Amino acid sequence: MDSVSISQLKARPSKAISQSLDYPVAVEKRRKVQAYLVGKDLYEKILSYIEDYIDKKAVEDTDFKKGKDFRAVAEELGI
Repeated sequence: MDSVSISQLKARPSKAISQSLDYPVAVEKRRKVQAYLVGKDLYEKILSYIEDYIDKKAVEDTDFKKGKDFRAVAEELGI
């Protein structure tokens, strides 16, 4: 994993951003990682993965036996 110091990030932010497009870049302060810089596409992929995981977990945890019949709900809603 690439890393940049905060000083390098301040001096050349566009270089750090371009480095982060494919893989996260660690931002260090006094040789300790303080943050990660993540490119837009990778960030969106991570969010999509998390949302899919949450949705999958919700479906797995749902007891569909407690639900109502679709036709009965449709009739109640008038559709």
